[in-house]
Amino acid sequence: MSGTLSPWPVIQIGHHGHPVETLQFLLRARGHQLTVDGVFGPLTAAAAKAFQTSKGLTSDGVINPQTWMALVIQVKRGDRGDAVRGVQQEFQFRNGSGDPSQGLQIDGAFGPQTDATVRGFQHALSLDIPVVRRRHRRPHHLAGAGQRDAVGIAPRIFHRGLNAERGPTRG
Repeated sequence: MSGTLSPWPVIQIGHHGHPVETLQFLLRARGHQLTVDGVFGPLTAAAAKAFQTSKGLTSDGVINPQTWMALVIQVKRGDRGDAVRGVQQEFQFRNGSGDPSQGLQIDGAFGPQTDATVRGFQHALSLDIPVVRRRHRRPHHLAGAGQRDAVGIAPRIFHRGLNAERGPTRG
């Protein structure tokens, strides 16, 4: 799984398909009554605006990176519900086959299959993190002046479960 992580896209009324389903699952996990149909229509826009207002964000119904960061919920093995469905939807979209019977199933249970998929993603992500080089001072007899040491970066965004927000774990 090489490549880079794409930032969440900006979506609004009129969009359909991915990631509208994920948005709808997350809004449901936050207590909004929605049908997950993949259509960003008036009901999804109203729920999005209500959520944005509740978080002190600009209430315009446009789902931007700030709204995504407030929406996403950290989940872990054993959790159940719409937040887990949102995670599963993201992996289902990324299976690339276009066949919902392939890849991770969207059942709302963070069980062994979801756990294995998330861990596989985390492992692939950790292999894909670039090495950062920084100047490190050493005594001249151990290394030449200005020598650089490689320091790996831990993938913080997926440190525990599928990280979604700063704060307590939610189910």
